[in-house]
Amino acid sequence: MTALDVEHEAVLEHLDDVRPHRHPSGTVFDVGVVAGHPRHRLALALTGPGTTAAATLTERANAEFAPAAMVFVGVAGGLRDWLAIGDVVVATKIYSYQGGRSERDEFLVRPSAWSVSHRLDQEARRLRRGDAWHSFLPGGVGDSTPAAHFDPIAVGDVVLDSRTSELAHRLRTSYNDAVAVEMEGSGFAHAAHLGNQVHAMAVRGISDHADGRKAKADRAGGQRLAARNAAAFAIALITALEPDEDVPVDEEPPSAVPVVHNTNTARDNARVGQQIGVNFGSTRRFR
Repeated sequence: MTALDVEHEAVLEHLDDVRPHRHPSGTVFDVGVVAGHPRHRLALALTGPGTTAAATLTERANAEFAPAAMVFVGVAGGLRDWLAIGDVVVATKIYSYQGGRSERDEFLVRPSAWSVSHRLDQEARRLRRGDAWHSFLPGGVGDSTPAAHFDPIAVGDVVLDSRTSELAHRLRTSYNDAVAVEMEGSGFAHAAHLGNQVHAMAVRGISDHADGRKAKADRAGGQRLAARNAAAFAIALITALEPDEDVPVDEEPPSAVPVVHNTNTARDNARVGQQIGVNFGSTRRFR
């Protein structure tokens, strides 16, 4: 799942044999295989910004493909000075910070939070050892050496570009362990949790420091760098998972298709009304 074109394009760079998959409700998914890993199949969605759209299309993708895992890949604003532009934050916890009770002289926070899938967390932490995921960066590491951090993030339908605003103060005081802020993760996490608790993870590249200089960071290429690095980490994670056991229909050799031999014998006045075949193996396919 991605929200912005720059994020979507960063993931597409890692895919081969990409084909459109059109959902009856109009959503167009890009379905392909990871380059160099033909048994790892991936369906890619572009949600647009915001938690509601992210939740809706996460539910739609989960119902359509029954995936082994779901990953939201995108950019985020950093809330810590030690985060460099291009660093990756793997969300160990996702806060929805807009819930609360507003009283006459104060706002009482009532957050929701979702923790990362333990299975994906374990696989992702292995990628940090020796920066193994750097091998998936297009063109290599280059002049920068992005780091991967495992920390909570805060999510709301607000673009934060200030360290002194009321919202920035609330994040510091009530969500003090969150190191980055973005706009889709809570909708994604909630939908994944409700969808038979599919394994889910948000991977975010730091594109700015939410400090009033977002436009300048964007012009300097911060979003493109952050999206590229987040996509590389996400693809590395996907290839670390068990490959899809299904073989695409157009690649399946005739010998792999089981043959069912049925013999019907009718005697006296008996008649054969139906012949029932049996399917062996998986029937899950991308259309």
